[in-house]
Amino acid sequence: MRIYVGNLSWQTDENELRETFAPHGEVVSAQIITDRESGRSRGFGFVEMENDEEAKAAIDAVNGNEVGGRQLKVNEAKPRSEKPRY
Repeated sequence: MRIYVGNLSWQTDENELRETFAPHGEVVSAQIITDRESGRSRGFGFVEMENDEEAKAAIDAVNGNEVGGRQLKVNEAKPRSEKPRY
Protein backbone atom coordinates (compact mmCIF):
# COMPACT_ATOMS: atom_id res chain seq x y z
CA MET A 1 0.00 0.00 0.00
CA ARG A 2 1.17 3.49 -0.83
CA ILE A 3 0.94 6.11 1.94
CA TYR A 4 0.87 9.90 1.54
CA VAL A 5 2.92 11.84 4.12
CA GLY A 6 2.34 15.59 4.22
CA ASN A 7 3.63 18.56 6.20
CA LEU A 8 7.24 17.33 6.14
CA SER A 9 9.95 19.74 7.26
CA TRP A 10 12.35 20.88 4.54
CA GLN A 11 15.20 19.06 6.34
CA THR A 12 13.51 15.63 6.43
CA ASP A 13 15.27 13.18 4.11
CA GLU A 14 14.19 9.81 2.72
CA ASN A 15 16.15 7.88 5.36
CA GLU A 16 14.37 9.70 8.19
CA LEU A 17 11.03 9.10 6.48
CA ARG A 18 11.82 5.38 6.16
CA GLU A 19 12.91 5.20 9.83
CA THR A 20 9.65 6.83 10.93
CA PHE A 21 7.59 4.03 9.36
CA ALA A 22 9.95 1.05 9.84
CA PRO A 23 8.80 0.18 13.40
CA HIS A 24 5.32 -0.51 12.00
CA GLY A 25 6.26 -2.93 9.21
CA GLU A 26 8.43 -3.52 6.16
CA VAL A 27 9.00 -0.32 4.18
CA VAL A 28 9.43 -1.07 0.48
CA SER A 29 10.26 2.52 -0.49
CA ALA A 30 10.29 6.07 0.86
CA GLN A 31 10.28 9.06 -1.48
CA ILE A 32 10.26 12.79 -0.82
CA ILE A 33 8.89 14.86 -3.70
CA THR A 34 11.20 17.68 -4.75
CA ASP A 35 10.83 20.75 -6.91
CA ARG A 36 12.19 20.11 -10.40
CA GLU A 37 13.98 23.43 -10.70
CA SER A 38 15.37 24.03 -7.19
CA GLY A 39 15.67 20.41 -6.02
CA ARG A 40 14.17 21.48 -2.68
CA SER A 41 11.60 19.35 -0.88
CA ARG A 42 7.99 20.23 -1.63
CA GLY A 43 7.01 19.20 1.91
CA PHE A 44 5.39 15.86 1.15
CA GLY A 45 6.31 12.35 0.16
CA PHE A 46 5.17 8.76 -0.17
CA VAL A 47 5.98 5.56 1.69
CA GLU A 48 5.18 2.16 0.24
CA MET A 49 4.72 -0.70 2.69
CA GLU A 50 4.75 -4.46 2.07
CA ASN A 51 1.21 -5.26 3.25
CA ASP A 52 -2.03 -3.40 3.85
CA GLU A 53 -2.43 -4.33 7.54
CA GLU A 54 1.00 -2.94 8.43
CA ALA A 55 0.35 0.14 6.31
CA LYS A 56 -2.97 0.86 8.04
CA ALA A 57 -1.34 0.38 11.46
CA ALA A 58 1.47 2.75 10.44
CA ILE A 59 -1.01 5.38 9.25
CA ASP A 60 -2.82 5.23 12.60
CA ALA A 61 0.45 5.31 14.57
CA VAL A 62 2.29 8.04 12.65
CA ASN A 63 -0.53 10.45 11.70
CA GLY A 64 -0.23 13.53 13.91
CA ASN A 65 3.26 12.66 15.19
CA GLU A 66 5.88 15.37 15.19
CA VAL A 67 8.91 14.80 12.97
CA GLY A 68 11.44 17.55 12.38
CA GLY A 69 9.29 19.99 14.33
CA ARG A 70 6.23 19.47 12.10
CA GLN A 71 3.04 17.51 12.77
CA LEU A 72 2.68 14.92 10.00
CA LYS A 73 -0.50 14.39 8.00
CA VAL A 74 -0.60 10.74 6.97
CA ASN A 75 -3.22 8.83 4.97
CA GLU A 76 -3.63 6.28 2.21
CA ALA A 77 -2.39 7.74 -1.07
CA LYS A 78 -4.99 8.31 -3.74
CA PRO A 79 -4.30 6.86 -7.19
CA ARG A 80 -2.65 9.32 -9.53
CA SER A 81 -5.07 10.89 -11.96
CA GLU A 82 -4.02 11.21 -15.53
CA LYS A 83 -3.54 14.88 -16.32
CA PRO A 84 -3.94 16.00 -19.90
CA ARG A 85 -0.64 17.12 -21.40
CA TYR A 86 -0.70 20.21 -23.55
